[in-house]
Amino acid sequence: MSFDNTPDGDGQKMQRRTQLRLSFGSGHARRDPPQPNMFPATTTIVTQDVMAHQWLPPRTAGSGTLRLSPQVEFTTTAEDLKDLGEIGAGNFGCVNRMKHVSTGHEMAVKRIRMTMDEHDQQKLKTELSIVMKNDNDFTYIVQFYGTLFREGDCWICMELMDTSLHELYKRVFGRGRRIPENVLTQVAFSTVKALNYLKGTLQMIHRDIKPSNILLNRKGEIKMCDFGISGRLIDSIAKTRDAGCQAYMAPERIDPSKAINGYDVRSDVWSLGITLVEVSRGQFPYPDFTTIFEQLNCVVSGEPPLLKESDGFSKNYTTFVNQCLIKECGDRPKYDALLRTPLLANLQRNTIVVAEFLSTVLPPPAITPRPS
Repeated sequence: MSFDNTPDGDGQKMQRRTQLRLSFGSGHARRDPPQPNMFPATTTIVTQDVMAHQWLPPRTAGSGTLRLSPQVEFTTTAEDLKDLGEIGAGNFGCVNRMKHVSTGHEMAVKRIRMTMDEHDQQKLKTELSIVMKNDNDFTYIVQFYGTLFREGDCWICMELMDTSLHELYKRVFGRGRRIPENVLTQVAFSTVKALNYLKGTLQMIHRDIKPSNILLNRKGEIKMCDFGISGRLIDSIAKTRDAGCQAYMAPERIDPSKAINGYDVRSDVWSLGITLVEVSRGQFPYPDFTTIFEQLNCVVSGEPPLLKESDGFSKNYTTFVNQCLIKECGDRPKYDALLRTPLLANLQRNTIVVAEFLSTVLPPPAITPRPS
């Protein structure tokens, strides 16, 4: 995802960037086993084979600013962070759960191999500092703490959450259950609020909406992740197409002729619709194809995978989801229109209903022993 410094409009062209993709379930070799109840703020399944990642002690120090709260901000180095084990790996690097030793604060740290000179690093720091200063007080997006650069790596420090929507629905349907509509409605509400904030306040479009980028914690909070990563960083990494990401793309992003004047926030609205259908039914809504080309052709040329009331959902919920999946981009609603729909118009954030449901699904949290 990248910064968009132009006003949002039907005729605006959006500059395309390749989104950062990491995975905590890709099957790559790990030094430490994954921890299923603790997920970093990025969770994309990738298809490329990558080299095994393992923790290596830093050879040279690189400092950066960490902002854990509006009142807590300090300069730190990689040596100030204690590695607690890898929780994700992908084609660009790995994600580790780490603890800031002096404060005891735990976080997810993406360590990304990149090529960037000092000038571009400074520009990236400036752009990411905008995100850090603006997003940490907003309820619906994960907190970004700061960035460290050292010896060819970019370390991005951010909030830990307990699970992703992807892992949650797999766990729920694997037990013969389904996610209740009142929880799904909270997912829709929180995601639209997050996307509306990103566009309205930070002038960003996410471009990678899917279940693995929507995170939840035991407190019942639902937050959007994998945003605020500048296109400058992505441009410094090898470009790789991710089939898992493309499957959620709107028709006009796959086939630019569908939107001659470029795409806008309504492409993310489509991706939200696909996401809600998937987690409502318990499976990805498009059939398995031999090639990604066949799948993308189905998205562009086929009928959208609409929900029905006969699937066991209310009229307001099915209408909301199906509005997100209108094939013609110009007819698809934007965020403000979605917030005025009967489903969301009078809705309030309800962490209690989400937390109560998660307590019946997630394993008990790990207890960290205190030193004697």
